[in-house]
Amino acid sequence: MLARMADQVFDPLASLRAPGDPDIDVLVWGTVFLDIIFTGLKRLPEGGEEVWADGMGSCPGGIANLAVAARRLGLRTSLAAAFGDDAYGDFCWETLEAFEHIDLSRSRRFEGWHSPVTISMAVDRDRGMVSHGHPAPVGATELIGRPPRARAVMASLGEGEGVIGRDEPTWVQLARDEGALVFADVGWDPTGTWPREVLDQLEVCHGFLPNAGEAMAYTRSATPTEALYALADLVPLAVVTNGENGAMAIDSSTGEEAVVPALRVNALDPTGAGDVFGASIVLGTIAGWPLQQRLAFAALCSSLAVQQFGGSLAAPGWGDLADWWAQQKARTDSSSYHRSLLRRYAFLDDLVPNVPLGVGRRASATIARHADIAGT
Repeated sequence: MLARMADQVFDPLASLRAPGDPDIDVLVWGTVFLDIIFTGLKRLPEGGEEVWADGMGSCPGGIANLAVAARRLGLRTSLAAAFGDDAYGDFCWETLEAFEHIDLSRSRRFEGWHSPVTISMAVDRDRGMVSHGHPAPVGATELIGRPPRARAVMASLGEGEGVIGRDEPTWVQLARDEGALVFADVGWDPTGTWPREVLDQLEVCHGFLPNAGEAMAYTRSATPTEALYALADLVPLAVVTNGENGAMAIDSSTGEEAVVPALRVNALDPTGAGDVFGASIVLGTIAGWPLQQRLAFAALCSSLAVQQFGGSLAAPGWGDLADWWAQQKARTDSSSYHRSLLRRYAFLDDLVPNVPLGVGRRASATIARHADIAGT
């Protein structure tokens, strides 16, 4: 499987790779859903009513959003997840392994286990979702065992068995002991208690990437900036995303602090945009980019994602990034906003000339074969 992973068209880490390095850049674990996305709905159906959608797509979702985002950015990605033995599981497994070239050697098929499913309905730039699923037959550490060497792992605080084990080390701790950088996010707490103890797990993390609401709630802070400083006392790389207000970060391991604004885009669907942002930060950190550049790159990648419908369907590839930068440089717009974009993303001149002609784009991605959504 790793041989297939190496067959990538563009490798942004090529100049850094050396004999003896890990075969895997990033290892992720979580739940894979079959996502069925309906778009172009004028409204949601009422009781007993049937409405027709202008477009639809089917793709692996859930943790697959993160895995696909990382892989399309050129990271050699390994996904550990439970898959059902039903047709949904067949589709998700084939799409991720054969088409998106994600390593599934730490994933397993489980007989009689129903694959989780999410139906997403996009209406007026918002979405409603209906999901169904059952707990995975085994936990993450049992599924993965001793994890393979990796440059980084991505985990969620408080999800499943957590990042730190009570009696035995988790797969995250085992991976960290082998040299992996641990990047974590956190989910919304529907109970509203926001237990501070969740942040104790940052002890083993290199990076933490919550949104502003989550960061303020867990740190009991009044503003995103206050929350960022509180988190920077707990983890080397603290990043707080703040929607249309952009993102901010402190990297105490390099002594850098940075803020970037969000790009002006027509946002259609935010599904998976946070995963794209996180994968971009991981890439930039592994590559040793300056913090300002990492944040700007992540903001760009996530802005490209929200302009499309549908989670992993929307994750951009290097072809999309090269196209966007060529378009910006070709524009005759002399506004201060456009000049700011040209300054902020000048570093792309050192990246996109190395992107081969015809490298992966959304429209040519094999996942898009299963879609009938305009613009993907």
